[in-house]
Amino acid sequence: MKPLGLLGIHHVAAICSDYERSKKFYVEILGLRVIAETFREARSSYKLDLALPDGTQVELFSFLDPPLRTSRPEACGLRHLAFRVLDLDEAVRSLDAHGVGCEPVRTDELTQRRFTFLADPDGLPLELYEEMPVSS
Repeated sequence: MKPLGLLGIHHVAAICSDYERSKKFYVEILGLRVIAETFREARSSYKLDLALPDGTQVELFSFLDPPLRTSRPEACGLRHLAFRVLDLDEAVRSLDAHGVGCEPVRTDELTQRRFTFLADPDGLPLELYEEMPVSS
């Protein structure tokens, strides 16, 4: 059987309860670039297309009264969204300056890379995963 030929992740979609608050968080605090913003009249909701520097996209949707997501205890399904960063300490300092708290930085026992978790305005678990320095 021939493999599918997957090339990578194109986008991840998230639904928010407060569109303006989440837009500010993802654009102004996390620094994602706005590709397009669309108001969908039929659904009375927004779709915000955001980009990371590597081309991966995040789609942010607003819906009227979406049900809460179960995060704790951990439920079956998508667990979290992880972002690569070059300098974890600087990223944590930047989030702290914006009033966004992070869990204590830990080291992955399997990869020896450092990481931390935070939450978006709706409690969606986000991970910052530190890239290994590139050797010259």
